[in-house]
Amino acid sequence: MCCSLAAVLGVLVHVGVTRQTVSAARDKALEQLHDATRAYEAGEALPPESGLDPAALPQSLRQLALSGRRGTVVAERDGRPTMWAAAPADGRALATAVDYEQSARTITGLDNAIIGSSVLAIGGTLLVGGFAVRRVTRRLHQTATVARRISRGELDARVGDAGGAGHGASARSARLDEVATVARALDTMAGTLQAKLVSEQRFTADVAHELRTPLTGLQAASELLPEGRATDLVRERVRTMRRLTEDLLEISRLDSGSGVVETDLHRLGRVAERVVRAAGTDTEVVVVRDAHVETDRRRLERVLGNLVVNAHRHGRGPVVLTVAGPVVTVRDHGEGYPEYLLAHGPQRFRSGGAGAGGGGGGGKGHGLGLTIAAGQAEAIGARLEFRNAGSGGGAEAVLTLPWPPAAGC
Repeated sequence: MCCSLAAVLGVLVHVGVTRQTVSAARDKALEQLHDATRAYEAGEALPPESGLDPAALPQSLRQLALSGRRGTVVAERDGRPTMWAAAPADGRALATAVDYEQSARTITGLDNAIIGSSVLAIGGTLLVGGFAVRRVTRRLHQTATVARRISRGELDARVGDAGGAGHGASARSARLDEVATVARALDTMAGTLQAKLVSEQRFTADVAHELRTPLTGLQAASELLPEGRATDLVRERVRTMRRLTEDLLEISRLDSGSGVVETDLHRLGRVAERVVRAAGTDTEVVVVRDAHVETDRRRLERVLGNLVVNAHRHGRGPVVLTVAGPVVTVRDHGEGYPEYLLAHGPQRFRSGGAGAGGGGGGGKGHGLGLTIAAGQAEAIGARLEFRNAGSGGGAEAVLTLPWPPAAGC
């Protein structure tokens, strides 16, 4: 807008000054033509630069005078700009000339001054505007970067810390700036969200810890009950509660990031076979191409074990575990994963679809098992994807482990 305003003002000044200069030269030429006309009518000698039908008179002005009208025009005479004025005189053209070079030089000088000042003004405006816009966009970019970090789970990220001391100073100097307001609002939201999540994590961990002692007592007491169907049901429920409590504790550790990842080199095919044997399920293991991976074996076994158990619990056989390099796929032949899981990933304490005994939409369900699997996969730097198989139906969980190019077999 500033550049456009400078250009418009320059054009207006040029037009105004040019019109005024031309008008002054025209008035002078017409005044000199009036004196020449009086001298011609009185039979006196014509003033200098005046005459009848001068050879240098522009043809258009000559025709205008011969038609009985007066007029002026700017034209070249001997290479110099000249203001001509002509009027009819007994069927001939009485003309006079006024030097227009000084006026033309004035207009040219004015144009150069307008162009020079406009260039300077536009250049200065662009520099100042570019600095201001870059300063604002840089802060917006920092705010967006922090928002993306928060969405990835880095709840301690803050805009106030993203730009260091310089950024903090700029924020303090612009307390009424809209960008600073947005940044402070984002920091406040992140702080509130972090506090709530930490409180929920602490609550979950405390509940799980408190449940372990009475559940241990219940399990010991159930072993003293006389054998029978009722006793078997009690023991099964106690074992289920203990597993749920351990799962809650593991989720709490995953949320807090307190666990230590202990990596070593392991053969993926052997780990998969060991997991299937430990699960005690009828799972087929297919090793298309084995690989050595550097990972935490305990966490990897927990991921694969949860995937295998979930496939048997919520899907249908046959369940196949396939190892193809650093990629492990666990597939069942049930009704597939529900849409919400494919769109948003595992969610705690939620199961749905026919396979899980839930309502509408079809598909297999999940509980804490897939949530833990996803958390442990993230902890060891692996990527866990859930999808429904195309031909033959069923659900597929695909675990891709980090694999250095030099490792493998």
